[in-house]
Amino acid sequence: MTITVKKNLVSEAKYALKCPNAMTAEYITIHNTANDASAANEISYMIGNTSSTSFHFAVDDKEVRQGIPTNRNAWHTGDGKYGTGNRKSIGVEICYSKSGGAKYKAAEKLAIKFVAQLLKERGWGIDRVRKHQDWSGKYCPHRILSEGRWDEVKAAIEAELKALGGGKTSSSKTSPAKKKTTGSSSKKTSYALPSGVIKVTSPMTKGTKVRQVQNALAALYFYPDKGAKNNGIDGVYGPKTANAVKRFQLMHGLSADGIYGPKTKAKLAALLN
Repeated sequence: MTITVKKNLVSEAKYALKCPNAMTAEYITIHNTANDASAANEISYMIGNTSSTSFHFAVDDKEVRQGIPTNRNAWHTGDGKYGTGNRKSIGVEICYSKSGGAKYKAAEKLAIKFVAQLLKERGWGIDRVRKHQDWSGKYCPHRILSEGRWDEVKAAIEAELKALGGGKTSSSKTSPAKKKTTGSSSKKTSYALPSGVIKVTSPMTKGTKVRQVQNALAALYFYPDKGAKNNGIDGVYGPKTANAVKRFQLMHGLSADGIYGPKTKAKLAALLN
């Protein structure tokens, strides 16, 4: 049975604050709320306050509510103005997460079914599902993580997706990074990557090698100042670049130490070349 979504969409007058950018989503990000409010209250509070924080859906034990259109971005993953989570993912909040209990369990169960429905509608596989932590390192969805059940939740979503007739994995045709790197070899040389180790405290914290790392991260939507002057590529391996490296490492199962080393280089190279 299709899950009906009740809409309480933010007014266009507040788009500049809550969802300023058009979006073609590529992922679904799962969150746990920090309170015990219902989906209706979560959405009502989100669209009515003066904070930029926003998300697309809230799910409680009885219903799914929508506050942001899925063709607009929302500020829900903490990975910056140009972060992939904020700019390329649909945010789903699971309600009653603070105290848990029967209401939370029912909300999580409905959220699992709803996320599977979103995947099926878009022709996506389970590979498109992310947790908030993957984008910015924040400990969220906190209840699922603290109970050690993230893999269990993903498996449950995948089972629901299969029951709906959905697939295991998605086409990679929508990946912006792959689009950039297909074609002539001259385009690939734009993402030449340095050997060795670079970190904030290293003597090699400035220069061409750092710019190469920043360009690679920006191409994959991990460098936070992509829209700044000169695309934010300044050749300085400071905290900003280290944080972008950490987000990339978290996303790809590497040790999130913010240090550019052989494993990080290999993963960047595999995605770009």
